[in-house]
Amino acid sequence: MPPPGAVVLIRPGHTVRFDTTLEKPVRALHIGGTLSFARDRDTVLSAGLIRIQDGEETSEDGFDCAAMHMTGDGPAMTSKAALEVGTAEEPIPAGIRAVIRLTYIEGMDKANFPALVCCGGRMDLHGASMGRTWTKLKSPVAVGDRSARTADYTAGWRPGDRLIFTATDAPQLFGRDDEDGKILYKTSRHTTHTEERTLKRVDTPPEEGYFSILVDRPLDFPHEANESFAGVVANLSRNVVIESADPDGVRGHTMYHRNSSGSISYAEFRHLGKKGVLGRYNLHFHLVGDTMRGTSLVGASFWDSHNRWLTVHGTNRLVVRDCVGYRSLGHGFFLEDGTEVENLFDRNLAVQALRGGKLPDQILPFDRNDGAGFWWANSKNAFTRNVAVEADQYGYRFEMTTDGGFDPVRSVRQPDGKKARVDVRTLPFLRFEGNEAHAMRRFGLNLGGTQGVASQEDLDDYSAGKKTSLRNDVGGVGPDARHPFIIRDFRAWKSGWPVHIGSPSVLIDGLTIHDSTYGIWRCRMERHEYRGLDIRRVDAFAIYNPWGMSKEADEGKDDNLDPVDDQPPVTMVTEARLGELGRLVVRGVSLDSGVIRKVAVNGVEARSLRGGFAEWEAVLATLADVSEVAVEAAAEDEAGNREKTPHRLAVRRIGL
Repeated sequence: MPPPGAVVLIRPGHTVRFDTTLEKPVRALHIGGTLSFARDRDTVLSAGLIRIQDGEETSEDGFDCAAMHMTGDGPAMTSKAALEVGTAEEPIPAGIRAVIRLTYIEGMDKANFPALVCCGGRMDLHGASMGRTWTKLKSPVAVGDRSARTADYTAGWRPGDRLIFTATDAPQLFGRDDEDGKILYKTSRHTTHTEERTLKRVDTPPEEGYFSILVDRPLDFPHEANESFAGVVANLSRNVVIESADPDGVRGHTMYHRNSSGSISYAEFRHLGKKGVLGRYNLHFHLVGDTMRGTSLVGASFWDSHNRWLTVHGTNRLVVRDCVGYRSLGHGFFLEDGTEVENLFDRNLAVQALRGGKLPDQILPFDRNDGAGFWWANSKNAFTRNVAVEADQYGYRFEMTTDGGFDPVRSVRQPDGKKARVDVRTLPFLRFEGNEAHAMRRFGLNLGGTQGVASQEDLDDYSAGKKTSLRNDVGGVGPDARHPFIIRDFRAWKSGWPVHIGSPSVLIDGLTIHDSTYGIWRCRMERHEYRGLDIRRVDAFAIYNPWGMSKEADEGKDDNLDPVDDQPPVTMVTEARLGELGRLVVRGVSLDSGVIRKVAVNGVEARSLRGGFAEWEAVLATLADVSEVAVEAAAEDEAGNREKTPHRLAVRRIGL
């Protein structure tokens, strides 16, 4: 075993099975071959740096891969460097724990270390699966209760797991009055009714159709649940853990770089992220481009982060599903620079994204990092079935402005795979459907609108009629009438400003607002159409003080909405396995603003598993002795648009 403080190299061509507890950290572990964690016993690996990269380089300089010459559209076929903490086919089984403990070593650069970094290699982190990582409550929970009924079966939840029960009442924005006037609470942490508990028991599902859990101590607050609106109980614990050794000291961070590969499922990221340091996040996909297309993050938990939960930077076509984010400084699920497109965020939970403040040298100077569950500067992504709770400023936020001379024209991937410079304010959603926000101090959904009241000074100036940061960010620029923002089935309750839109060209098809301060607050009513509204128990008018239209629209020079689907679908293969008898099972997702008609894999039509090919599967027959199969997957929508850049990859049979 290497002694504490050692620098370790696993050379190319070598595989090491890690099957022990290494509490005293090595200084650095450079993986040029393969490091595979044992699946039959508990393991702990402590290190100041873990780097997965081809070759035998052991220098700590350039650990962020800045010195590497990385080109191309996918992981290099010659790359053999790999970290396996379980694999997608063989995760670390339930009852076994695998822990990576990022530990600061005296003398290392505190801004960069400790770190877990994948530099063009493969990093797989896979724990025991769960039926659901979070679920709605089936019935209300009262003060003093220890048991709760859940809407979904909590398969995989185990005694000792850390749970949260989300707040279901309207958070307090102001404290008591005093001689200086109202006091603005700085963060929802000061008034939170979200509670942490430890799971004691999961009861066998009864015939009545609900499932029951028991926690270690009584709950301090009520948690609402009825047929229309319900709080959430979420599980933060996983049996694969990446953590900082000293949460109150120098924290660690994790990164994937261009041409890397691998995926993550049911892993726990805790006490990570470097406060106030650009690029050193809890989990970070850094300038990956299209090279990790279809990479999936499923069922992960991110909690107690000092710098966001997940940052997607200069990266396209990731799949983020069933993840839980709890308590971050700054925005939680974050797309960083306005070039990121065609990523999917599906059925994720964001709880308490807190005010973090601007980061030094950040790319977008206007972003105040003031706490959004989901934040983006380019809307050509998909957000479906997500829930945001108790964020300091926004549940969902699209922001792009020319303040300070910033140019919103960015180099963005096109359907044919090439890049073009586009004003990203004009790009509509790939899809925005079935999302929810509750217990929000301020905005549920803010689409290109004002920054809102973010300080006591702002509030005082606003009340006095002075110029403040309360403004329309996008400056009246948005999509055209044929390609509007389409928002389907959005729900907001127990919130301050449930919906606020500064962008023109918006179609809302299904909107439920309940028990909130406002309904639809101060929207720019230019080429807006609202259908299926259900707005009840709001303190102010359902549609409050709308802004007017542009001069051109007022003069009748602008058309009403006339949506058309003329953009091709987007497909990502998330899983492909060569099994026995030559069977090739391929699973993936396909996305479109309209309706997808079919998905084909190597010419074989896939079957839809959910929601019109939102998830799909295809089974192909291949020769049993074939070691590698080329796969091509693409979709076509009902409007006749065909995918211009199918997802192509090579699938290798394990062991050959």
